[in-house]
Amino acid sequence: MTALLDATDSQRAMLAELVAGLVAAEQTLSSMQAARDGLLALAGRLAVDIARQGRHPDHGDLAIRTVAAEIGAAQRASDRAVERRMSEASWLVERFPAVWEAQGRGLISAAHARAILDAGAHLHDASERSAFADDAVALAQTTSPNRLRPLVRRLAERFQERTVTERHRDAREQRRVWVKDAGDGMADLGMHGPAALVHGMFDRLSQMAHAVQQENARAERGATEPSPATPDTRTVDQLRADLLSNLVLTGTPAGHDTADGLLGELRARVEVTVPVLTLLRDDHPTAVGAPAELDGQTPIDAETARHLTGGAAGWDRVLTHPISGAMLAVDRYRPSEELRRHLRARDQHCRFPGCGLAARKSDLDHSHDAAHGGKTEHRNLATLCRRHHTLKHHSPWQVRQRPGGLLEWTSPAGRSYLDRPPPRPSVVFAEAGVQDGRGAGTGGGAWDAGADMGAAPF
Repeated sequence: MTALLDATDSQRAMLAELVAGLVAAEQTLSSMQAARDGLLALAGRLAVDIARQGRHPDHGDLAIRTVAAEIGAAQRASDRAVERRMSEASWLVERFPAVWEAQGRGLISAAHARAILDAGAHLHDASERSAFADDAVALAQTTSPNRLRPLVRRLAERFQERTVTERHRDAREQRRVWVKDAGDGMADLGMHGPAALVHGMFDRLSQMAHAVQQENARAERGATEPSPATPDTRTVDQLRADLLSNLVLTGTPAGHDTADGLLGELRARVEVTVPVLTLLRDDHPTAVGAPAELDGQTPIDAETARHLTGGAAGWDRVLTHPISGAMLAVDRYRPSEELRRHLRARDQHCRFPGCGLAARKSDLDHSHDAAHGGKTEHRNLATLCRRHHTLKHHSPWQVRQRPGGLLEWTSPAGRSYLDRPPPRPSVVFAEAGVQDGRGAGTGGGAWDAGADMGAAPF
């Protein structure tokens, strides 16, 4: 059945009106949230002014608690929660006024604002923070919060006084594991550690979980008579949790391994994008941007990137434009599946508007169906996750690919959405002495490596 194919013109018109109404409602909510943040920030400033006026030795801490308690009592809310909101609101209003203003005008949502604040939290220079905020707001008006996060993290690197390597060395000191009790005899286990290790751990657990499911399916197909044992119906999430428990408590995936011990042989895999000069030397004095990125999302330090890529079995070279950073081509020393690598490198994630699922977990789809004469070439292919691949083929959603990998989507209600390929992480160069990170570049490029991970001293 094709979704909405049988909708009448009046139903389509009603859908268009509903979408327009929801957009207007969301803009109003964003404006009201910004207004609330303004009032909370003003309350915090009032408390500090009162404390300064009385020369309180605690620099306003007790005054802020008192004001938070007053607001909390009136709102029937915890004063601790109100104090936290006051702090967050002050951070937004006073340090990122352009972001607050954009939210107040309904141009971006609170989720967009949070992504920008998280990325720029460590920018101390007011002029650099302002420049970052202006560029980030412009990006936020064109994409969803989940897609925005890696873009603004990458953008913030241009304005950082300290390199990723320097900050990562300090951040590693904060690594920790914690437990949070939950109901019904359950608890949560959390870990804060180097991104390369955390992603690698999760990937290895995922491979193990899928291997267990495949082994169970093969055993069921090969059984000649009903097994007295209860079938293993655990989900992938449940298997990940069980495997992690066994690995931590016993050091081996006991009770979950295959007959041939295949789980112990699995190696985690992460995708690392590294500008070529990162591999050749330490931070270049005129280089702009992050030294490397993990899965196109998380900036990592140069030392970790060099360690991971040093053992990579293969490389994809990604050539980028020296000024715009747009991807031009992909090649490899040992070419194979060139077109697939080109599209994964160009798209980086599912190309349906707002979706951020990684390209390596998505399908390749012909924008103009192959069954109707569509060519199998990069100008007619894009990565779509299974959810949006299915939506494209079984609903009135339509897509047309334009030059430069630009996808023009048309919704059942007749609205048009443009989805642009995300920029590649790439080092560009500015003239010596230029510090704002936005000068014209003279060259760029990066390398993608799939790195197998074992234990490593990061």
